[in-house]
Amino acid sequence: MIYIGRLLLGLIFLLAGINGLIVFFGLTPPLPTSPEAMELFRFKYLLFTEKSLEVICGLLLIFNRYTTLAIAMLAPFVVNILLFHLFVDLSMLPLAILVTFLEGYLLWNDRKSFYSLLEREPKDN
Repeated sequence: MIYIGRLLLGLIFLLAGINGLIVFFGLTPPLPTSPEAMELFRFKYLLFTEKSLEVICGLLLIFNRYTTLAIAMLAPFVVNILLFHLFVDLSMLPLAILVTFLEGYLLWNDRKSFYSLLEREPKDN
């Protein structure tokens, strides 16, 4: 089940990232895009940066390399996607919920890798 979740989340981000990069280069994207979402990318460097990271993380998840890093890097994107589709554009809310579920599932299954981030640093005297 972890394999399927990782592969599915990787494919979603890979395809979304490629679709966004196609928009960045001024071409017509093969998959529909939200006009409201594209409005957030008035500054092209934001679109390029986010979509490049989505492609990279998608590939990392698909090829099972540095998956903990990919999951951690995608977490802020996933929160933003969910909130955006809850409050601005409901058209793709089911996909946003699926992405959030997959991210949460992968985070939960890899939670031991994140324990060290939550450890308290000893005070230096």
